[in-house]
Amino acid sequence: MCGITGFIDFNNNTTKETLQGMVSSMSHRGPDDSGIELFQENNCLIGFGQARLSIIDLSDAGHQPMEYNHFTIVFNGEIYNYKDVRSELEAIGHVFSTQTDTEVILQSFEEWGISCVDRFIGMFAFVIYDKQTKKMYAFRDRAGVKPFYYYHHKNLFLFGSELKALMAHPFFEKTIDTSVLPNYFNYGYIAAPYTIFINTHKLLPGHILELDITTQKITQTKYWDLRRYYLKPKLDLSYPEIKSEVKSLMQSAFDYRMVADVPVGVFLSGGYDSTAVTALLQGKSSKALKTFTIGFEEGNNEAPFAAETAKYLGTDHTEYICTTKEAQEIISTLSLYFDEPFGDSSAIPTILVSKLAKEDVTVALSADAGDEIFCGYDSYFNLHAFLQKLDNVPKIFKGNWTKTLTKSIQKNGFINQSKNAHHLTSVLGVLNEEPLQKSADLFQAMAEKPVGYIDSIFKKKISPYSSSFEINTSGFQHPLEVAMNIDFNSYLPNDILTKVDRATMSVSLEGREPLLDHRLAAYVAQIPMKFKSDGISGKKILKDIVHDYVPKSMMDRPKAGFSLPIYTWLRGDLSYLLDEYLSKEALGISGLFNVDFLIGEIEKFKEKKLHYSPIIWYLLMFQMWYKRWILKNE
Repeated sequence: MCGITGFIDFNNNTTKETLQGMVSSMSHRGPDDSGIELFQENNCLIGFGQARLSIIDLSDAGHQPMEYNHFTIVFNGEIYNYKDVRSELEAIGHVFSTQTDTEVILQSFEEWGISCVDRFIGMFAFVIYDKQTKKMYAFRDRAGVKPFYYYHHKNLFLFGSELKALMAHPFFEKTIDTSVLPNYFNYGYIAAPYTIFINTHKLLPGHILELDITTQKITQTKYWDLRRYYLKPKLDLSYPEIKSEVKSLMQSAFDYRMVADVPVGVFLSGGYDSTAVTALLQGKSSKALKTFTIGFEEGNNEAPFAAETAKYLGTDHTEYICTTKEAQEIISTLSLYFDEPFGDSSAIPTILVSKLAKEDVTVALSADAGDEIFCGYDSYFNLHAFLQKLDNVPKIFKGNWTKTLTKSIQKNGFINQSKNAHHLTSVLGVLNEEPLQKSADLFQAMAEKPVGYIDSIFKKKISPYSSSFEINTSGFQHPLEVAMNIDFNSYLPNDILTKVDRATMSVSLEGREPLLDHRLAAYVAQIPMKFKSDGISGKKILKDIVHDYVPKSMMDRPKAGFSLPIYTWLRGDLSYLLDEYLSKEALGISGLFNVDFLIGEIEKFKEKKLHYSPIIWYLLMFQMWYKRWILKNE
C-alpha cells in the first residue's frame, strides 16, 4: 500500500525537487520509504515517485520505483495471489530476485502484456513505463478500491494516488470544472471519470490507460465489467449448491486478504457483512483474530452488538467509545485528506476506527460492498415497492399527462405531496418505458433533487455532465440487478471506497475489501435473484452463511451503520462553522453561488425546516475544501 505519482513533461521543465514534493504530499500514505526516478527521452522528461507503506517483503528489495529489464513501475495496492502467479512464471523460465508482488507484476507484464491484469486477484493502481516501446500504461483495479488521478494539458501529463500530488506541481492549473457541481450537490461526491478540476480525471475502475510518448495519444481499454456477469444465464443449481460455492469463494477471498508480513485485523461493526468476514476467518484460525470497533456517545452506537459478536466468535476485540469532542475535531482535517469536495459524513467515524486499529495493526479488513453485491440497501426495496405501485396504475392513463393520472398515482400511495411532489414529473416520464429502463430512471429520480432546486444553488445556469447513473439496461434479468449495478459502478467506488481509502491512509493503515474479490462478485451476479432478495429484504444467502456461525437471534436487528448527529452539532456546538464558512461573505468569494438563496436555506436549516439538510453539509465541505486548496494557494 502506497502513494504513487509521476509526470511526463513534454516541455522538459519539471525538476527533481518538484517530483520529490509530489511524493512528500502523500507521505501519510507511505511513511516507511520513498523513492523517485527521472529519465530523459528524446521528446520528454519522465519522473516516477512513490511513498511506501511496507506490507509484503519489508526489506529494501521492495523499494520503488522498481526496474526490470526495460520496464519501470510504481505500484499502489496488493496482488494477493502473487505467489500463485509467480509459480506460473517460474514454471516457464522466469527468475525472481525479490519476494515482492511488485516484481511479479513486472515479469507478468513482460510475459503477457496488458492481459496480465486478468490473472491478478487484488486491489491496485500501478503505472508501467516501457522504455523500448516508449509507452506508459496505467491500470486500476476492477472495483476501484485504489484511486488513480491524472492530468493532461499543455504538453504535461501528471498522475497520482491523490489529487494533492498533482496540485503539488507548479504547472498544474487549478481551474474548477463547474459542470461537476450539480452532481456533487446531488450525491455528495464527484463521480469518475470527472474531478473538481478541468483537464483532470479519475481513471475508471477496471480500465487501462495507455499513453504513447511519441504522439501523446491517450487510449483507454475496459478489461473488466460486472455487468457482463449479470447478463449471463442464471446458474441452474440448487440453493444448497450455490450457498456452498458462495461460502467457498468468500473463504478464499478472505484468506487472500490476510496475506501480509505485518499484523492484520478486521473492522467489526456487528452487522452481517463484517460478521461474515470475521466469522469465516476466525473459524479457520487457532489464534484470536484482532477486531476493532468504535462506539459513540451520540448517534448510532453499534459497539455493544460488535462486542457480543466478538465474544461469541472468540476474537481479540478492541473497543473505544469516542467522545463528541473527538468526533468533531476530525471535521477540520477532512478537506486535507479528501482533496476534492466530499460529502459523506461517515468519513468521521471511519477515520476514528482507523486510528484505533493503527495502534495494533498495519492492515485492516473492511467489509464494504455487501449491500451492492448481495442486495442489501433499503433503496432497492423502496424501488421494488415503487415499481409495483406503478404497475397498478391503470393502463388507460399511462402516457397521458392529466390530473387524473396524478391523482391516481397519489391515491396509490406513491407520492407524499409535501416532500416528494418534485418526483412526479420523473414518475410520469417512466410509465411507458420498458421495465428495466424504468427501474434505472426511477432509481435515478429517487436519488436526485429537483433540477430547479439544484439550479437555484448557483449564480449562473450550469449544464451538468451526464449522470453517473446512466447504464445500458439491455440484457439484465431483474430490475433490482439494474439498481445494484448502478451502485456498484457509481456509489461504491466514488463514495464508499473513496471514503475508506482516504480514511485508512490518513493514518498509514492499509484497508482491504474482502467482499470485493472479483471472483465472488462475478459469481453472485449469476445466481438467481430469489437467493439474494424477495424485494422486501435482502442478503438472504449471505445471512444464511453467517447463521452457520452466529445464531440468527443474535443478528436479527435493524440495519444501522455509522451515523453521527451532524445536523444537531451544526445547530449547536459547531454552529461557528456555519458562521465562518457559510456566511454571506464567505459564500460570495468563489462567485459560484446564489448567495441569497443559500442564506435562506441555511436559515431554514437552523429552524429545522429544511427538507434537503444534506445540502448544508455538502456546502460546508465544499467551502472548507475551497479555503484550503484554492484560497490558501492563490
